[in-house]
Amino acid sequence: MNFNIIYPLLIIIASSSYGILSTIVKVAMSHGYTSAEATTSQYAIGFLLAFILFITTQRKLPKPSRSGLIYIILAGICTGTTGIVYNQSLNYLPASLAVVLLFQFTWIGMFIDCFIKKRLPSRPETISLIFLFLGTIFAAGIVDVDLSTIPLQGWVLGLSSAVSFSIFIQFNSRPVEGVSTISRTLMMSFVAFLLISLFSSPEIIWNGKLFGSELFFFGITLGVFGIILPILLFSIAAPKVGGGLTSILSAMELPVAVFASVIVLHEALTLLQVLGIVLVIIGMTLPTVIAQRKKSV
Repeated sequence: MNFNIIYPLLIIIASSSYGILSTIVKVAMSHGYTSAEATTSQYAIGFLLAFILFITTQRKLPKPSRSGLIYIILAGICTGTTGIVYNQSLNYLPASLAVVLLFQFTWIGMFIDCFIKKRLPSRPETISLIFLFLGTIFAAGIVDVDLSTIPLQGWVLGLSSAVSFSIFIQFNSRPVEGVSTISRTLMMSFVAFLLISLFSSPEIIWNGKLFGSELFFFGITLGVFGIILPILLFSIAAPKVGGGLTSILSAMELPVAVFASVIVLHEALTLLQVLGIVLVIIGMTLPTVIAQRKKSV
């Protein structure tokens, strides 16, 4: 396997881990916990796991430059903000529409990357975004949703989650000298945890609910797949891949989310959704395949 393929694969694995989070949260809610409590457990346990990983593998504190520290802090803020805003959008939006609005990060992230690098989207990137846009609509089952009853707050919050995640990808794609991947994960998870604690359900930490119930086990699962694994892999691969392609490859989150809900929650899977998933996968892999073919010529 060409070594250059490894970094796109790491992005796909990272985004796939995000894809199972909504199903885990729904399972936690079926056990009597709120989405806010599940989210807080994710970031609290995620930070705890990152801290354990740090103290068992690192021998010294990181020494990032001022600009590197700013990138890490802003990436952590965007991580927490995405979780907060997306959960709030679910109060106004059907889950399918909330997913569609979140996944606008694909083209938003691409345009941010083009603006920063002062370039135009390439032809493969443009074609890829068209496939992703159509595939997202079909895969999320939004075709039969009545959009006339959706309040303005829902649209604003949904698109805000897409913008926040797009900015997270851009900051996380910046290399930071003097900071290991594990140290970066710890710092980002700490910032995100502080932010979530202000706007979610921090009381579960000190009232015994987090560590004295099965919420702890949901928190471990959410922490691994929502904090540790994606932040580690994004931190390794995003600087190598770049912000634009990272946004496209991260679309793998949607097919995984759909399949996870079908397998675990036994939700129905329509032919239209299958078509959407196929379009998403085509759009996601197109730029990488074309780039590899050009290199092999």
